[in-house]
Amino acid sequence: MSNLKKVLRAREVTSFLFLAALFVIVGLINPKFFSVSSISACFNSSVVYTLVAVGMAFAIFVGEIDVSVGSTLGFVATVVGSLLRDGANWIFAFTMGLIIGAIVGLINGWGVAVMKVPSLIFTLGTNGILRGMMYIYAGGAWVENLPKDFKDFSSVTVIGQFTVYYCCTVLLVVAIHLLLTRTRRGRYFIAVGDNASGATLVGIPATRTKVTAYVICGLMSALAGIIFCSRIGFVTSTSGSGYDMKAVAACVLGGISLTGGVGTVIGAAIGAVIMASISYLLVFMGFSSNYDNAITGVILITIVVADALMQHRTAEKNRRARLAARTSVAEEVKGGVRL
Repeated sequence: MSNLKKVLRAREVTSFLFLAALFVIVGLINPKFFSVSSISACFNSSVVYTLVAVGMAFAIFVGEIDVSVGSTLGFVATVVGSLLRDGANWIFAFTMGLIIGAIVGLINGWGVAVMKVPSLIFTLGTNGILRGMMYIYAGGAWVENLPKDFKDFSSVTVIGQFTVYYCCTVLLVVAIHLLLTRTRRGRYFIAVGDNASGATLVGIPATRTKVTAYVICGLMSALAGIIFCSRIGFVTSTSGSGYDMKAVAACVLGGISLTGGVGTVIGAAIGAVIMASISYLLVFMGFSSNYDNAITGVILITIVVADALMQHRTAEKNRRARLAARTSVAEEVKGGVRL
């Protein structure tokens, strides 16, 4: 029974129950949603969101944020798409994309962890630079006419109607989760986000951990850019816009605290499915998908406020417990009781 209560209290379990309830509600409104193709479409469409959200989770784990993930996605998609269009082989194009993501993450990590620039400011600057580079690289034009086999690969399924991309993403998220929870170095990220000074005192390299978190964030955004290029089939000068907000929303929905040190990548992945499904579910409910961004904003504000209230409540509860303990000790000493 205690193990069951522990599982139910896990933040990602709450997120999963919310996702299940959302699907049930939409299905009751429109029974056509209760089909394998409709439900699998929600998961298949979440691949890009999931990768970006998992990358964002690393930045948030260490108490920071990265608002350049959308532009990293867009720039990598532009470069990879251009290379493939011009005849480059897949391995070379993908490698270049991942290298770009790692470099962007390394620069962000250096600025935030080493130079101590506020993460919001530094990554916002990176976002602007990448947007400009994206426009210059493509000359303001769309990247089109990508190889047919590259675009068709996004629709290849392996388990039922789940695509190769989604199945590989699930395996990647599970592997990352195990590394974060079962290895000593994996637990560094949560430790640094929980208390960077305390982590340093016990020998955890806080600066290096933050840089690593940003490099991983950049790599995940680059991987998302490659898959985005395959799924969409073309890249515009605004591709990737808005993914930063949706990634943050997915992390918060998945139970990751914006103050750092709390949450799991599985929670981020579940939150990504919710964010990816909103526009799809709106159609089944008879609403226009134009409400997508508005609903995303409302969800983000609601969850952030709720998280802040929970944090405040927990801090107040701990403060009162410490005060009660001190008062009890003082009364015992005053009454002549020696401890």
